[in-house]
Amino acid sequence: MKRAALWPDHLLPAHHVPPPWPGRHVELDGTLVHVRDTPATAPGAEPALYVHGLGGSAQNWTDLAGLLAGRLDGQAIDLPGFGRSEPGRRYTVPAFADRVVRWIEHSDRGPVHLFGNSLGGAVAVRVAASRPELVRTLTLISPALPFLDFRRSLQGRMLPVLVIPRGERLAARRLAQLAPEVMAQQVMESCVADLTRISEQRRQEAIDEIRIRYEAAHYAAAYVRTFRGLVGSFLRSYLPGEGALWRQAASVRVPTLVVGGRQDRLVDVRVAPQTARVVPDSRLLMLDGVGHVAQLEVPRVVARAVLALLDEARTVATPGPVERNSQATALVTGTGESGGGHDVAG
Repeated sequence: MKRAALWPDHLLPAHHVPPPWPGRHVELDGTLVHVRDTPATAPGAEPALYVHGLGGSAQNWTDLAGLLAGRLDGQAIDLPGFGRSEPGRRYTVPAFADRVVRWIEHSDRGPVHLFGNSLGGAVAVRVAASRPELVRTLTLISPALPFLDFRRSLQGRMLPVLVIPRGERLAARRLAQLAPEVMAQQVMESCVADLTRISEQRRQEAIDEIRIRYEAAHYAAAYVRTFRGLVGSFLRSYLPGEGALWRQAASVRVPTLVVGGRQDRLVDVRVAPQTARVVPDSRLLMLDGVGHVAQLEVPRVVARAVLALLDEARTVATPGPVERNSQATALVTGTGESGGGHDVAG
């Protein structure tokens, strides 16, 4: 594990708030998957795939994908049962990982630069461990890898729902009781440390996403069953077996960036550093004053760390002039540079 470098901020596109990238439905193994495309803005861009967290959607990656479009040709998918994708049969980390693998194979874009936030981080780890030929680099933002002290997560209050028979119905009733605006505000408060960083446009988009959930009869069941599957994977990770997530993380061999927010209220803040210690070729970026979705809250800082990772990975593959550029970047960012009005710590 080493400290993550940061690409110079002035080399990023000027700040703006893009609308959600165009989406489309694609039939995959008999069900419809919703995908948002962020087209590359420069020649030679490499393929990237973005995987959202529990209760999220492909829209969570709008800002980061746009900032990286000069280097990455991005696709963000809605996992089964979330966003605009049709429901699935199983809502477990292995099932979601299989879906991501099938999408990479179907789209014929691999190997990809794979991104995962929260649940998507756990899914991405499994994909990188089981199918390394499909992954170029791995970026994990507040990955939901196993921890057992649920007092360190707001999700801990959801645990009783998992043992109640037909807890999905209880969740659906709770969802129906809240106006979309109230639900969106609660979601943002749990995921974001500083709400002033979220633009009015993103707030409205979050409300629109909540309305889509209200219209989807399967959503409450998908959420509860996914949370149950995630907790089950946590418990199994402390038992013998090759399928344990921490063992899979230790087997990842691609260059990896791990980003964590010190004000994360959903995943134990100790998980990101532990992930970086376990993954062999890893870089760690811990962000003060940032919550669970750094790609939404401070996308420019995350983009700078990703670009430094891409440059370093390219240096290993192509030594020479690129290597000198990478070293220069490391010198620039080795001064403890901070961005966006918040502290950056590694």
